Amino acid sequence: MRELLRTNDLVRLSWVQAYLADAGIEAVTFDNHASVLEGSIVAITRRLMVIDDDFEQACTLLAEADAAPMGEEPTTLEDSSSQE
Repeated sequence: MRELLRTNDLVRLSWVQAYLADAGIEAVTFDNHASVLEGSIVAITRRLMVIDDDFEQACTLLAEADAAPMGEEPTTLEDSSSQE
C-alpha cells in the first residue's frame, strides 16, 4: 500500500475516498483512532492509502480533481475521449 493523501480534513478525506470508489479504486484511511486522540493538536494526521497497482491512477484522478474549477466535475481521460 502507498500513501496518497495525508490530512485531518474529514470532508476532503471522505470526498476523495468516494471519488476514487467511483473510479473503482479502494482507498483505506489509516491512523483514525490515533488522530482522534491527538486531534486537538494536529500531531497525528490521517493517511489515505491505496494499493500499489492503483497508485498512479489515483494520483492522476486526484490531480485532475484538484485542477477542476470549484463546483464543476473533473473531466477524466475517459470523459474527454467519449466527447470526440
